Amino acid sequence: MKRFLFISAVLLCFTHINAQQVTDSIGFNVNTAQRLLESNKGLTIGGYGEVHYNQPLSSDVGSTGILDVHRVVLLFGYNFNERTQFISEVEFEHVSEVYIEQAFLQYKLNSSINFRGGLMLVPMGIINEYHEPTTFNGVERPLIDKYIAPTTWREIGIGITGNILPASLRYQAYIMNGFNGYDGSLKLDGKNGLRKGRQKGAESYISSPNFAGKVEYFGARGLNLGLSGYFGKSQSMAYNGLDKNDKAAVESADSTTIGIAMVGVDARYSIGGLELRGQYYYSALSNTDKYNAYGSASGELNDLGSSLMGYYLEAGYNVLRNVNSVKTALIPFIRYEGYDTHNTVHSSIEKNDAFNKTAITTGLSWRITQGAIVKADMQFIKSKADSKYAQVFNAGFGIMF
Repeated sequence: MKRFLFISAVLLCFTHINAQQVTDSIGFNVNTAQRLLESNKGLTIGGYGEVHYNQPLSSDVGSTGILDVHRVVLLFGYNFNERTQFISEVEFEHVSEVYIEQAFLQYKLNSSINFRGGLMLVPMGIINEYHEPTTFNGVERPLIDKYIAPTTWREIGIGITGNILPASLRYQAYIMNGFNGYDGSLKLDGKNGLRKGRQKGAESYISSPNFAGKVEYFGARGLNLGLSGYFGKSQSMAYNGLDKNDKAAVESADSTTIGIAMVGVDARYSIGGLELRGQYYYSALSNTDKYNAYGSASGELNDLGSSLMGYYLEAGYNVLRNVNSVKTALIPFIRYEGYDTHNTVHSSIEKNDAFNKTAITTGLSWRITQGAIVKADMQFIKSKADSKYAQVFNAGFGIMF
């Protein structure tokens, strides 16, 4: 609770900074889907991609580096008329894997209400929606956006979105499919949290709907504040073909699901060459005692925690702000983050300190021009169970168009 209050106070303090004129020439807070939605053309094409080099460093153990075309994503949008649009993203990961990241139809009723339906990003935090490589510092995405809010997190659903301009608010509200918690085996555990439960719209199934929503405030120049929420249950194939009059069978099926209540707060602030951002997630999970016990009864060792928590604070500064073109930026940055997928656990399992991790990432982002970036950083990661930090050097480049 003390950590939550600290992070919240830091985020709220951003609202008291005297905002001045900000030039965001590289589109740091705009994603490709937004650009396609704002286009007046019939057919529009966009995309983004990134290539990474990751090299673990150790004075005791030799390690080979990894070179990876991490992802190449092609976006296709079509405006049927001024009200009706379609947006899609086709993602190629690690050269050999193909995914559909988004595929939704939008109908504009007016500037305040847009109806959406299809495969959509869950509006949680910053990175899940703004995950193009030119929109964040660091070669890899923040760790909390992998293990707490599992980016890229998308599911099929319907909902509304829009802007309330008099109040400087943007909102999203969706009814969506949930995490796969059980499809013959349990998918959620202590190490990975909810990550392995993402269904991604690929022949996904549903046993109960979930709600996802976000409200953002953009009324002060250079400032964006967000409040996100996700509430519902994990999905389970144990209900498929279930005799609803069989109480024992119903209780057994109920043991294969968990309740999820996730909240997030985030802030981004830019003034002159200074860029600040912060994020906090908290996920309360219910029924984890029965969920873990179900796994134990079937021979699986399951250790899902009862709550997950993660946060980070980041600062960067464009050192070329006053000496170079506004289309070029060189940003040294530092990010401090922590997350714990065993933030709390039920008394039936033991808390694992290896899941409580701290990471420090510091490096450079060179925004060559709008839509092109080169990055390098050092990352220091340590769990509460470790005596020293593991070190990794990362480098890469990214594009968005």
